[in-house]
Amino acid sequence: MRQTSSVISTYSADVFGVCSALFELGGMVVMHDASGCNSTYTTHDEPRWYDMESMVYISGLSEMEAIMGDDEKLILDIITAANELKPKFIALAGTPIPMMTGFDYTAAANIIEARLGIPALGFSTGGMGTYISGASMAFDGIVRRFMDKNVKKSEYRSANILGLTPLDFSVNGEDKSIAAFLESSGFSINCSLAMGCDIEDIKNIGAAHVNLVVSSAGLSAAKTLFENFGTPYVIGTPTGKKYSDQLRRALDKAVSSCENIVCKNDAALEGDIVIIGEGVRSLSLASAIELETGKGTKVSCATEFDPSLLRDKDAVLHDEDYILDFIKDASVVIADPLYRRIVPEGAKFIPLPHEAFSGRIYRRSIPDLAKDAQTIISEV
Repeated sequence: MRQTSSVISTYSADVFGVCSALFELGGMVVMHDASGCNSTYTTHDEPRWYDMESMVYISGLSEMEAIMGDDEKLILDIITAANELKPKFIALAGTPIPMMTGFDYTAAANIIEARLGIPALGFSTGGMGTYISGASMAFDGIVRRFMDKNVKKSEYRSANILGLTPLDFSVNGEDKSIAAFLESSGFSINCSLAMGCDIEDIKNIGAAHVNLVVSSAGLSAAKTLFENFGTPYVIGTPTGKKYSDQLRRALDKAVSSCENIVCKNDAALEGDIVIIGEGVRSLSLASAIELETGKGTKVSCATEFDPSLLRDKDAVLHDEDYILDFIKDASVVIADPLYRRIVPEGAKFIPLPHEAFSGRIYRRSIPDLAKDAQTIISEV
């Protein structure tokens, strides 16, 4: 029963990660589900929904279709809609019921593409992983499908930003602050995957000299680009002055040495400050706090993340019971406000709202850490 949360909430699901990653790219994204998932996504997890057009739909899977496996109806519905809407591509992702019936997303996408002549991608999500899993699949899939393998490196130093979705960065301008950080570091922005981005940018994605991975959702795409173009990547988000300076040096080193770098503070510092959240953002904030204050931190990464990229004192913990044990001796806990109820008595709680965890509830309070991290650092 450790996988059951009795107090805290859950993170946005993998299928919503697919939708968020592909939202701005001009494709038609179809969630294969009976009903309800589309309204949950658009109401709680997609702040761009009312200000930006996007083709995100639900299949309306019926009980009989699920039991009998009437895949042809779904395929025909998608083809009919695509003929009317003319999307640049089609993406198909799923939820628990199709997962239990063994629906083959790749096969369905191949059939749709063969009949329509429009690129189609299938993502085997099941609603059981977090948004990081789905967004990672989507970013990597869209890069593999649309990148121009013959593109040449840009004449001037340029960078891609990988892993941008409002689920981690909301719509408070942090995506623009990250771009401004890179520009102030001597890089032009080649592609911002995938906020302020289009398919043409992705075709040219191999022209960059370095990739900045700002969330773990962008890591698979970064590895694909390293394999195909030799483009090195740096993992981290600009957070606080000292850590941002360290990140600048890491970017310069990556370009000169073609080395992939996880930008983190590895100093053995005493302290019991705990940060809970997505891996890259949490690790960057933890390193910034240590560099600015000299106080030790630990990260509880609550979404999918490669443990080898963390420090020895950090951990990937998805379950409530394990998180409770991890924070039991903390003096300070930094996390989404919905974690407040499990913070140990006597510990200081510093709220850091996360769109992927609490949805729109605290959206107005989500800080732009690329500009305003000092507000949180000064509280520890």
